[in-house]
Amino acid sequence: MQEHIVSNQKQTHGFQAEVSRLLNLMIHSLYSNREIFLRELISNASDACDKLRFMSLDNPSLSEASGEPVITLSVDKENGTLSITDNGIGMDEAEVIENLGTIARSGTETFLASLSGDQKKDSQLIGQFGVGFYSAFIVADKVAVESRKAGTDVDAGVRWESDGEGEFTVEAVNRDHVGTSVILHLRDDAKEFLDPFKLRQVVNQYSDHVAFPIRMSTLGDADDAPTEETLNSATALWQRPRNDVSDEEYQSLYRHISHDFQDAMSWSHNKVEGKLEYTSLLYVPARAPFDLYHRDANRGLKLYVQRVFIMDDAEQFLPQYLRFIKGVVDAPNLPLNVSRELLQDYGPVKTIRSALTKRVLQMLKKLGNDKDKYPAFWSQFGQVLKEGIGEDPDNREAIAALLRFASSHEGQGLTSLDDYLERKPADQEKIYYLLADTASAARQSPHLEVFRKKGIEVLLLSDPVDEWMISYLDSYKDVKLVNAARGELNLDEHTESQEDSALVARLKASLAEEVETVRATRRLVDSPSCLVLAEDQLGPQMRRMLEAAGQPVPENKPVLEVNLHHDLLKALDTVEDGDRFNDLAALLLDQAMLAEGQLPKDPAATARRMHQMLVSAVNN
Repeated sequence: MQEHIVSNQKQTHGFQAEVSRLLNLMIHSLYSNREIFLRELISNASDACDKLRFMSLDNPSLSEASGEPVITLSVDKENGTLSITDNGIGMDEAEVIENLGTIARSGTETFLASLSGDQKKDSQLIGQFGVGFYSAFIVADKVAVESRKAGTDVDAGVRWESDGEGEFTVEAVNRDHVGTSVILHLRDDAKEFLDPFKLRQVVNQYSDHVAFPIRMSTLGDADDAPTEETLNSATALWQRPRNDVSDEEYQSLYRHISHDFQDAMSWSHNKVEGKLEYTSLLYVPARAPFDLYHRDANRGLKLYVQRVFIMDDAEQFLPQYLRFIKGVVDAPNLPLNVSRELLQDYGPVKTIRSALTKRVLQMLKKLGNDKDKYPAFWSQFGQVLKEGIGEDPDNREAIAALLRFASSHEGQGLTSLDDYLERKPADQEKIYYLLADTASAARQSPHLEVFRKKGIEVLLLSDPVDEWMISYLDSYKDVKLVNAARGELNLDEHTESQEDSALVARLKASLAEEVETVRATRRLVDSPSCLVLAEDQLGPQMRRMLEAAGQPVPENKPVLEVNLHHDLLKALDTVEDGDRFNDLAALLLDQAMLAEGQLPKDPAATARRMHQMLVSAVNN
């Protein structure tokens, strides 16, 4: 709870602890890209104008009272202040306290944990984590915010002020115009931002595409008359022909809409004409945002209708597994009073969603041909893309072509299903894969022994989502995918079989409570035993996912396959003492579980048996 001190109608509040830590880091750290503060404050002003324009669709009097949207930079050299003013939606007192005194706890904690002391990296994180307002304290030793919400009276203004040292004050003020002014009292080492040339340069670099005019009003020395000029082109970049837009302009727009300081990896700009018209500009980021896996995170495209901003996070235009895509869609034929509920079921929206999904998959297919960029993309977004196998059956084949897997072939690196099909022998009728908790565990799995002996490649799947994903992908280009560790294995008629024996019968009886059955193996070459899942049984990954979700999980008993040619099994066959045989049989099962990366059901009993076996070995 925040502290409130009331004196002469001015309230003093304490920042949340997380905000205080954040401000302390910003104020006492140096950043290589300090001009980020201006981009962030202009972006906030642009969002405020967008919101007012949208609200004015239902209440035209709001925009009539505020006039045409504009963002103004005011330079006062004498007093050393830079102000960023908009005539957008504005804030009331409660919103000022909420927006400027708190940050979402999870986002702040993740941001703070990411700070490293690396100047360039840390400055980039400001944009990535959406804490842009607080970047004002990089250049200012005091910040004041005056605001009045659209639709309220002159005396409904509010003033917020802080030096960033742990507290802020809030008081009621009269304000002639709706909107918000952020007044920065610049530090001595930041007076370069009073230079009109510097401000032109920063606006041109980061904010030229902002859809509203950005004007600069300069108060010079006492004898100079104030001047005013427009700094940006104020055009909707996505409405311009592609040939007229430079790569830097595309990247500038990306940084604005994504709050990412790093360039996008690729983009696609497309205009569709006909019965359903729309323009889209879609970006593939170079890195994942911190909240990629947060259910409550804002995601989606910026939606415009007839160049009027409608929605900041229109998630209806792309499926969840493409939630990392940033961009803009401008659809002039959608009704201006469109709502979230209407967007969900509105026919044209579904048509645009389908087309945009295919366009993104085409972008990623093209990116997949870049051997330098695609591995970097896959490391950031591969697990999210895998979700599409289960969520989007209409595009399952196209998504499957984008997947990358580790391989049992040494030195192969990540491989695609198409690459696997190109390498496999003509007489191999299946694609083999193996699930494991880690890539290392997969590579050392005994299940690979017979595949290595025969030179058959196996895909190694170790991401937590893999077992769920592969359950929806039973074939690719009419070639069946088969789990190398599930069911009975018969690679071909020449695979050496092992006949069941009296030893197998004894193991079945000894381990009847622990396993479904025991059988001689076709899988193993060097190992004595391995665990095999039945065709209808859940694997360890799915079991953990269901347990974490609080869902009931049926009890699984694995099949134990034994290599009767192994010296351990031959020695076990000579043991006549029943108790000793049972202990050794249990150790054989425990060893198979450990090889799978699983713990034995009773580690203490396993340790006792190991101790007895070691004592016996030493004494002999």
